[in-house]
Amino acid sequence: MKVTLSNRFNLVDEPWIPVAGKGMVSLATVFSDYSLSTIGGNPVQKIALTKLLLAITQAAYTPKDDKDLKNVGVSGMAKKALGYLTVRKELFWLYGESPFLQMPVLKNFIEARKKEELKNAKTPAKVKEAEERAMSKYIGSAECPDLPSENNTVLTQNQGHVVLTDAERAVFLVTLMNFALGGKRVEKDIPPLTAEYNGKGCSAKSGPSLGNYVGYLHSFLTGAKILDTLWLNLLTLEQISEYRGWTSQLGVAPWEDMPKGENCNVAMNLKNSYMGCLVGLCRFVLLNDSGIFYVEGIQYPSHKKGWREPTMAISESNKLLWVNPAKRPWREITALLSFMGNQNIGGFDCRQIRWALQRAKSLGRFSVWSGGLKVRANAGDQSVKQDDDFVESEIQLDSSFLGDVWFSKLKEEMDVLEQLSKIVYSATMAFFKAQKGEGKNKAAQAANLFWQLCERRFQDLVDACSDSTGEEVKKLRRTFAGFVNKAYNTHCSNETARQMDAWAENLPNLFKYLQKNKGG
Repeated sequence: MKVTLSNRFNLVDEPWIPVAGKGMVSLATVFSDYSLSTIGGNPVQKIALTKLLLAITQAAYTPKDDKDLKNVGVSGMAKKALGYLTVRKELFWLYGESPFLQMPVLKNFIEARKKEELKNAKTPAKVKEAEERAMSKYIGSAECPDLPSENNTVLTQNQGHVVLTDAERAVFLVTLMNFALGGKRVEKDIPPLTAEYNGKGCSAKSGPSLGNYVGYLHSFLTGAKILDTLWLNLLTLEQISEYRGWTSQLGVAPWEDMPKGENCNVAMNLKNSYMGCLVGLCRFVLLNDSGIFYVEGIQYPSHKKGWREPTMAISESNKLLWVNPAKRPWREITALLSFMGNQNIGGFDCRQIRWALQRAKSLGRFSVWSGGLKVRANAGDQSVKQDDDFVESEIQLDSSFLGDVWFSKLKEEMDVLEQLSKIVYSATMAFFKAQKGEGKNKAAQAANLFWQLCERRFQDLVDACSDSTGEEVKKLRRTFAGFVNKAYNTHCSNETARQMDAWAENLPNLFKYLQKNKGG
């Protein structure tokens, strides 16, 4: 007699999406409450959830072109998405016979492996091992996009097992589909779901939005409200057709037609579509009350083999902007907007920003958001260690001052800040060298402090570049010059006579910087 699993925790109605100032909200609330401002969570959760909301919106309504989208507007787009969720509500159960973005067939593979291992078990220890291997794995921390490795050393209570709520599991599941860490965390000795598929190894590939290396930097335009952000970043059929890599064009939402295996026709169509970019299915999973069953899913190529997402910034020479905790994303703003300049030589192209910028002008004030996760790889296994971390930055722009003149001024000031950073570094190095000391680490710390101080006033600089008189920029130059001195003085003591001599001799020379300031 077939056992029917009861459906529970529907993502349309249950609160599970973190929203700043609101807590958890449901999918239906996202598309019906215009007051919701910003998706919460860490940067990769924000990216993954934004991608899911875009995928739902694209499934409900993909405009022909920008004119079509403008005619529908934000409210019309939201109504179409809410109507879609109402009609398709049965596809959004987190648990049940057809759970959201999951593969119930995995249970059969797990049971078959257990049966075979019990058959061959010769000792009670082997019997116990077979039974334990058939149990679901604990889900990792809600702050991490993947499961912990089996050989992880637990040093603190925070690293121990934490039982996640259904809402947290849903966020984990959605994040996992695009940001799974590469490695050996997957179930062992489970054959491919596609018969005779030989592409899988003992080490699973990383998620498409994370990448095989240190982590892609992703960028969006964001509005004052979540619905504004979705409207800004929704792609049109015209834009989707521009990218040759999406041979299946928009594609079908995976919850409408889940693949049977790693490279079945459905899987390949998803992989080669924009939908496959938004919701990757790089892992085939099944949740239960105890944890998760977890194997490698659809394999995606690296950027070197042609993988592209519109949120990635890529140069003409195929260089990418990577996540770098030592260089916060706001420092890449001129690279992300380089298409605005008269000469985009050596610049980067982020299609998501370029496509959305014309729409953003109708909103007045909007932001460029960039973020991601820095990871490291070793022998096919990815991890987050040492100074690896999440990064994100948000810079507000106003459509009233966008243009070549504003961009040229901003680029000039950013170039100057880079020079000031080098002055801080070299001055600090010279200070320690004059005393026969090693100053490399201190110089790096001083330069880093300079950039931290600059970040506090960078939004002011962005706005000041719109001032045609140049007076606001002049005022800020004096402020940034003060940051140079503060960074230098913080790491270069001047207490002893010897230190005072070295300090005075190597004091940062800002004469040219301030003279240009005086001259306009």
